[in-house]
Amino acid sequence: MNALSNSDKIVFVIYFLIVSFYGYWIYRRKRNADATSKDYFLAEGSLTWWAIGASLIASNISAEQFIGTSGSAFKMGLAISTYEWMAAATLIIVAVFFIPIYLRNKIFTMPQFLHQRYNGTVAMVMAIFWLLLYIVVNLMSILYLGALAISGISGINIYVCIIGLAVFAVVITLGGMKVIGYTDVIQVFVLILGGLAATYYGLGELTKNAPDQSLLAGLKTLHAEASDHFHMIFKKENPNYMDLPGLSVLIGGMWIVNLNYWGCNQYITQRALGANLKTARGGILFAAFLKLLMPIIVVLPGIAAYVLHERGMFHQEMLSSKGVIDYNKAYPTLLSLLPSGLKGLSFAALTAAIVASLAGKANSIATIFTLDIYKKAINPKAPDNKLVSLGKWSVVVAMALGVIMSLAIGESLMGEGKQGFQYIQEYTGFVSPGIFAMFILGFFWKKATSNAALFATIGGFIFSVFFKFLPDFANLQFLSPVGFSKLNDKGIYEIPFIDRMGFVFLLCVIGMYIISKIDNAKGVVPNGLEIDSSMFKTSRAFTAGALIVGGIIVALYSFFW
Repeated sequence: MNALSNSDKIVFVIYFLIVSFYGYWIYRRKRNADATSKDYFLAEGSLTWWAIGASLIASNISAEQFIGTSGSAFKMGLAISTYEWMAAATLIIVAVFFIPIYLRNKIFTMPQFLHQRYNGTVAMVMAIFWLLLYIVVNLMSILYLGALAISGISGINIYVCIIGLAVFAVVITLGGMKVIGYTDVIQVFVLILGGLAATYYGLGELTKNAPDQSLLAGLKTLHAEASDHFHMIFKKENPNYMDLPGLSVLIGGMWIVNLNYWGCNQYITQRALGANLKTARGGILFAAFLKLLMPIIVVLPGIAAYVLHERGMFHQEMLSSKGVIDYNKAYPTLLSLLPSGLKGLSFAALTAAIVASLAGKANSIATIFTLDIYKKAINPKAPDNKLVSLGKWSVVVAMALGVIMSLAIGESLMGEGKQGFQYIQEYTGFVSPGIFAMFILGFFWKKATSNAALFATIGGFIFSVFFKFLPDFANLQFLSPVGFSKLNDKGIYEIPFIDRMGFVFLLCVIGMYIISKIDNAKGVVPNGLEIDSSMFKTSRAFTAGALIVGGIIVALYSFFW
């Protein structure tokens, strides 16, 4: 298992060379001596709808999906697909309501929106928050989980893998958003092709000795032998309820997770902010369709690995050094079924996903630091060429910090026996509710003030920490009858983190409302945005596509309820 054949290595080298030379060609072809910093960071006016959609998915799908989501699928089944399918619905909402506001008001970064809508203090606080979040949680987790997977497949030392991924990502990122956007098209093609190969051979193994060895027979076998892994909505007695608490994935905190990630996140929205409205919406709709397909390549392999493990295969391969099942090994273990050449393709797909996410994250870090911190607070008169140069250096520094932290604490946070994907979601959720409350009221309630936004920023984080550690000091059993608390593995009644996000969001909204009313009574006049109802009208083609996406989601949840 822990070795690549010569043909696998050749396939991987071909992938590496294609991405590198294509990226260099794009860089040379679209390089402009008079290019502005916005052109470098945002690829202003250069990305097509298909490049935007592909880049959104390439930046989103990473080790946290291939390794983390597959690992969670091994443990809890299809229900983890809610992060993918709810994201598709969220993307439609973002395309209709969020993107028009950004584009009409010439918003290029998320801190810029906060500065324009509230004030510089709110923008600077959030810029620092985002930088810390992107480096401490995202870069570190992508590097560690990605290296863990690559090490498991290739046998290369995990520390070498961490450094190698970082270097590859830096090379791609230094070319700017144009290079990232267009190389992501190749990355998406490779990751989908390689992911489908892993799923195909995983299902094929299930019917290896059966009379019917078709793909459909493999799916039927998978469903028959793991029927408990094909429910989207968990009941309270389900052992995985703490991770996905029942209906909250449809009407609760899952909306906050997704709307904040896809609509208020520099890392994601950056792909669309350099385009016109039609192109941006087309790209986002394309991404929504691709999100519907993602469980095929990141969830089904995890369930297939579970069934094969239950049959007695992969027993030793799935164990950690401590003798417990390591969920993060589900996807790398399944890849051992692939023949030479295809294993190299799947290895390339995994690498493509990791590198694309690292590059996108690093570019967002550079954009926020350069345009929203350095230019605003340190050197407002800095020329564009200096901003671009500083942005490149900040990419290197951010990646170096990510490498150091992944080497130092990655194993303790996301190592053996832990669900890396759940770690990322929970700790990102410490700031998501406050950020989303600040954005949504900033969009659609003109009376929201900067003091209220500052409360949501800092108060939301404090509330999240409070609810996280509240079970250590108070018995929350009284919340159990209504489904808002459950015994965790330590024997303590804890609030599921998705519900916790919902509570914090509501507290932030209430707090913002009260503070804004007090400020309004004192004569404070908030900064407004340019908004009118015509902005939210969509074309017939977009509306038809959105309805198809919505119909598919309803059908999926109805069938797998």
